[in-house]
Amino acid sequence: MKAAVSLLVNTAVLMAVAGYFQSFYIKSFTAALIASVLLSLFHIFLKPILILLTLPVTVLSLGLFLIVINAALLKLTSWVIGSSFVIDGFGMALGAALILSIVNIIVQSVIFDNKKQKRG
Repeated sequence: MKAAVSLLVNTAVLMAVAGYFQSFYIKSFTAALIASVLLSLFHIFLKPILILLTLPVTVLSLGLFLIVINAALLKLTSWVIGSSFVIDGFGMALGAALILSIVNIIVQSVIFDNKKQKRG
């Protein structure tokens, strides 16, 4: 259930970011959903490897370099999907990664903390 909610939140946020910025383009909801699934797979399989490879920089930046890793994965997703999901420039990918991270933290804390409080 948590994974499905995460995918839908990521899809909605990707579409919202595309609506606000001209340098971020998503063709359709389907393209956003595919991008969200692919981005999740990259986070599962590639992100741990990238974190290990960049551990000294991540520690020195107090974890802020993780946003750069997220932006790189977002840009990779854009490259793999092609013309239906386009991010112009790494700066836009960095901004979108930051927005995605903040919204995911807020939504997951609201949704999943409320479920824990109802059970307890």
